[in-house]
Amino acid sequence: MRAMKSQAGVMLIEALIGILIFSIGILALIGMQGQAIRNTTDARYRSEAAFLATEVIGRMWIDIASLPKFDKDYASAFAPRDDWETKVSVTMPGVDLGGATRPTIELDTTTNEVIVTIIWQQPGETVTRRLQMVNRIHGAT
Repeated sequence: MRAMKSQAGVMLIEALIGILIFSIGILALIGMQGQAIRNTTDARYRSEAAFLATEVIGRMWIDIASLPKFDKDYASAFAPRDDWETKVSVTMPGVDLGGATRPTIELDTTTNEVIVTIIWQQPGETVTRRLQMVNRIHGAT
């Protein structure tokens, strides 16, 4: 009879330890799911930025005669460039057309090298992300 008294409550402790181990496993799965969602969102915005940069470079190839008008320092309004900037600001989070995260197109007129830069900030983050695409556009101007 003495042996039975010393075993009282052991089953409850075993059950509590089992619940603790199960809970830690569930929390780990939830953490992994959250990280997977963040990585998927990051990949989405990176692919969107690459698409937008490729799109404007394609427009430049089509309209080589107007290549200097795509440059960020071009004084007048130029609809294809301005429309592209607006599209970037609508598509990418944290893009400010009047601030530091404005998408830019830089053109070196001697080599026709184009540098397209898109800077964005993902929701809930303080770090900005950047995509820069370089292309040389040659052809009849």
